Amino acid sequence: MAKVLITTEMFSEAVEVLRRAGHQVEAPQAGRLSRDQILSRIQEAEALICLLSDRVDEELLSAAPRLKVVANLGVGVDNIDLEAATRRGIVVTNTPDVLTETTADLGWALLMAAARRLVEADRDLRERGFPGWTFIPPHLGVDVWGRILGVVGLGRIGTAIARRGRGFNMRVLYFSRTRKPARERELGLEYAPLDRLLRECDFVVLTVPLTPETHHLIGERELSLMKEDAILVNIARGPVVDEEALARALREGRIRAAALDVFEREPEVHPDLLPLRNAVLTPHIGSATWATRGAMADLAVESVIAVLAGRRPANLVNPKAWSQTG
Repeated sequence: MAKVLITTEMFSEAVEVLRRAGHQVEAPQAGRLSRDQILSRIQEAEALICLLSDRVDEELLSAAPRLKVVANLGVGVDNIDLEAATRRGIVVTNTPDVLTETTADLGWALLMAAARRLVEADRDLRERGFPGWTFIPPHLGVDVWGRILGVVGLGRIGTAIARRGRGFNMRVLYFSRTRKPARERELGLEYAPLDRLLRECDFVVLTVPLTPETHHLIGERELSLMKEDAILVNIARGPVVDEEALARALREGRIRAAALDVFEREPEVHPDLLPLRNAVLTPHIGSATWATRGAMADLAVESVIAVLAGRRPANLVNPKAWSQTG
C-alpha cells in the first residue's frame, strides 16, 4: 500500500478508485492544501496529485524521499522542476487532450464577451436597471463574424480555437515555433510572423506554453503593434503577457479590450486591471466543467496507479525518469 497525497479536494469517485487499488489517500475535504501543509505531509508519500498552482521544486522534492510519481492536474508542467524530478527518477505526468475542447470553448466565450461587452452590460443592468432600447446604446460592441483571428501557438488548444474561427467565417492567421502545413491545408490557415499577426488581426488569442522564450511574449512593443480596436485573449499562462503594459494599453485606449483567464502572479491579479471596464477577467477556469475536471481526475489517478504498479503511464512527461525506474 502506497500513500497518495492529493493537494486539492477531489471527486469522491476518483479517490475511491485509488483506495480500491489498495492505496492510502490523503486529501483535503474542501479547498486545497497550502504550501506548508504539502511540505508537512509529503515525507511518506509515494505519489503526489497536484494543481498547476502547486510549486513542485527542489525544496518539495527533497522533502519527499519516497516519491515516485507527480501527476499534474493540467497540461502545462511549468510549475514542476522537471530536471530535479528526472534526476531523482520521479515520473511526471499531465492530463492532455481531455481539456482541449473545453478550454477552447472558454477562449471563445471570453472573445465573445469582450467583443459584445457582455460583462459590462450585465453589471450595469443589475446595478442601474434596464436602460431602455436606444439606437446608440451604452454597450456598443464589435462584430466577430467575418473578421480576422490570430492564434498564437498552434498546439491542441490553438488548433481548436482556429477550427472554431471557421464557423465564424473568419480569416485565421497563426504564429507557432514551427509551421504546420497539414493544419494549414486542413483548416485554411495562414502562417504569419508574430509582428504581422499582431498588426493585422482583430482578435488575438494566446495559447502558447510558458517557456523562457514566451515569458512576456506580449509586452509594450507588441501591444503597440495591435489595432486600436483589437481584442487580446489569454488562455495560455499569465506570464506570457506583461500585465502592467497591458493595463496601460487598455487604460489609454490603445487596444479595445482584453479577456484573461490566467494571470502573472496567480492568485494575485494586477490591481491596475481590476477597475478596467474593458478587461474581462475570469479565475483560471479554462477546464472547469464537470465532465472535463472528472476526466482530468481520472487520468491523474490512472497514471498514479500505473506507476505504483510498475507500468508506464499513458501521459508521461519525462521519459528519462521512467527509464531510471526500470
